[in-house]
Amino acid sequence: MRAIWSGAVSFGLVSVPIKVYSATSNHDVRFHQVHGEDGGRIRYKRTCEVCGEEVTYADIVKGFETPDGELITLDDGDLASLPVRTGHEIDVIEFVPNDQIDPMLFDKSYYLEPETKAAKPYALLREALAETDRTAVVKVALRQRETLALLRVRGKAIVLQTLIWQDEIREPEFDILAGEVDLKPQELKMASSLVESMGADFDPAEFHDEYRDAMVDLIEAKKSDGDARPAPAAETGTDDSDSMSDLLSALQASVDAARSTKADAGSSGSGSRSRSGSGSTRSRSRSAAADTDAEEAPAEKATGTSGGRTRSRSTTARTKPAETAEAGKDDAKPATTRRRSTRRTA
Repeated sequence: MRAIWSGAVSFGLVSVPIKVYSATSNHDVRFHQVHGEDGGRIRYKRTCEVCGEEVTYADIVKGFETPDGELITLDDGDLASLPVRTGHEIDVIEFVPNDQIDPMLFDKSYYLEPETKAAKPYALLREALAETDRTAVVKVALRQRETLALLRVRGKAIVLQTLIWQDEIREPEFDILAGEVDLKPQELKMASSLVESMGADFDPAEFHDEYRDAMVDLIEAKKSDGDARPAPAAETGTDDSDSMSDLLSALQASVDAARSTKADAGSSGSGSRSRSGSGSTRSRSRSAAADTDAEEAPAEKATGTSGGRTRSRSTTARTKPAETAEAGKDDAKPATTRRRSTRRTA
């Protein structure tokens, strides 16, 4: 397992350095949406419903629509002004009886692992919780947002159980429950007898996800019957891509062009220089931003070459109408990524 957070549990004058690990995982079978005819992945574009243009992540801000129809937008500067806890400390507020915790409040579970030198205070806290039959109520800032949580014992480990806030629990406002129901003693006795006859000790290992098992069997059966085909490789180097591989390809093309120009200038024998008098050659490559699941942030990369240095800068800009026409996309104005490569020789 990989730790997602590290800090310390603090109660009284005791501090226990710990690491936090996710205690659960999702085993659902995940699918991609593909074109049934050729198996190509289906992508989604971020388009503005007002102007119809595709929008880059850099131009997206958070918006809140008020009940009276007004829109309030928040940018990164507004969000940075919010009071956010960034400390790496789990502060114990109080210790409460275990039976006072409503399971409806439970959110996510995490294991706490003690640092090497903190094994003893960790065990001390664990045994104290078990001995007193109590749970620690704590506050912790995970992913820069403070949340209410519990420290409870599970075997030899202490579990950090995050909670939802009380006002996030909905009340069952069903009119039918407001009325009185006439239950006869005999009916209640028979229902209680049925419950007792079906009584058992709960063991979650006895249950499994039958739907997932059937889905895995179905996939394996189709694979065994030969009903499988190679997944098509995504096209690269097109105006619709914005992946790292396209960025590297564009940079390599710029370097090759710079070397080719220098070689041509050196072999001409006329003593003429290329466009830049200092012996530098500039080449530009553009590629349109694709609608991928992950955002590619502007980046600057320096690559060493024999006898020179290459710098590349990528910034986001919008395609001009002329550039769109050249790309064969007269009906759209996608965002493009401009990359400039400059190679200097000593």
